[in-house]
This record gives sequence, C-alpha cells and structure tokens, in this order.
Amino acid sequence: MQTSESFRLSAILSFSGGLQDAYTFNVRDNVFANAQTGNVVLMSQNFMQRNWMQGMYYMLPLVAFAAGIFIAERIETRFKNSRKVHWRQIVLFIEIIMLGIVGLVPGNYNMIANMLVSFACAMQVQTFRKVHGYGYASTMCIGNMRSGTVSLSHYLRTKDRQSLNKALHFFGIIFVFAVGAGVGGVLSGVWYIRTIWISPVLLAGVAALMIREDR
Repeated sequence: MQTSESFRLSAILSFSGGLQDAYTFNVRDNVFANAQTGNVVLMSQNFMQRNWMQGMYYMLPLVAFAAGIFIAERIETRFKNSRKVHWRQIVLFIEIIMLGIVGLVPGNYNMIANMLVSFACAMQVQTFRKVHGYGYASTMCIGNMRSGTVSLSHYLRTKDRQSLNKALHFFGIIFVFAVGAGVGGVLSGVWYIRTIWISPVLLAGVAALMIREDR
C-alpha cells in the first residue's frame, strides 16, 4: 500500500480539510470553500432573486473548485510516469503555496481568498482519493458517511470483518474531519485570517511522509 493511501496520511488531510471549511465560513464571509453544495444552493437562490452580485459571490468558488480538479488531473496525466518527482508531491507544493498566500489576503478581499482555498481543496480531492484502497473524500463528509454506514450495515448482516474495517476507516476519517473543523473554528477567533497557515504546515508533513517513502 502506498503512503498516499495510508490512514495516517488521510487523517492529516481530513483534519486540514475540516479546518479549511471552518476557516472560510468563520473568517471569509460564511462561504464553504470545500463543501460546494451549499454554494450551489446559495448561488441559485440569489440568481433567482436577481441578486446578481451576491450570486456571483457564491459562483466563483465553484468555478475555482472545477479549475482545481482540472489542473490536478492535468498534472497527473503529465507527471504520473515521471521518475524525478511524484505528481502528488507537485500538487501538495501548489496547495502549500496557495494556502500560504490566503493567510496574507486582507479581509476586504475575501472572495479571492475563498477562490484560492476552493482551488486548493479541489486539487486535494482529485489527488488523494483512497484510504487503504477505499474511495473517500478528505474535504467533505457526505460520501464518507454513506460509505461508512453501508459498510456497517453489511457487517451487521454478514459479520464480514472486512466490512467492519471499512466502516471504521470511514467513520475515523469523519471524526478527524470534525476535530479539524472544531479546531479551525476556535482558532479562527484567535488568529483570524492567519489560521489557514496551519494547513500548509500539515500538508508539508504529508509531503515529508511521501518523500520518506520514495527514499
């Protein structure tokens, strides 16, 4: 199993994902930079009410999220067989730089900050898609909750230990995400816009784990 699919690495990514969502909601004008469903709802609602500027406020993070997925896929295609550098490490480096910049963006430019976080989040979602071979998302919970609950139901019906193990992985990821969100929410009231700098530190740790595996 690759380090990129280990529970330890996935837990770090999920903690960072929860922190980012709490950060953008508490510090950057109540926008969910990771869970885009809420932004779709608010965008559509405002457009229907002809609040064009407010609708754009929620649409732009969606565009940035889509762009992040597109760029991550292109990086994977271009560098997947490279022997000099792992394509996931390139994505992590871009994430670290972008989230570091977010901590320097003043409060009157929250839209730019939200777009940068959404872009970085999308790259992470596209790049890290498995934990112990199970498909998951490190920046949102609904898919993990569905998969964990289905696996738990299957275990209760069949007593299959692998299903129980799968359920525990998903619920563990959700728990770590929730802890990250809680920490992000609390620290946002203390460090304000600089709270996001916790994420680049965590991602640097993820990159270090992957580099150690390569060596």
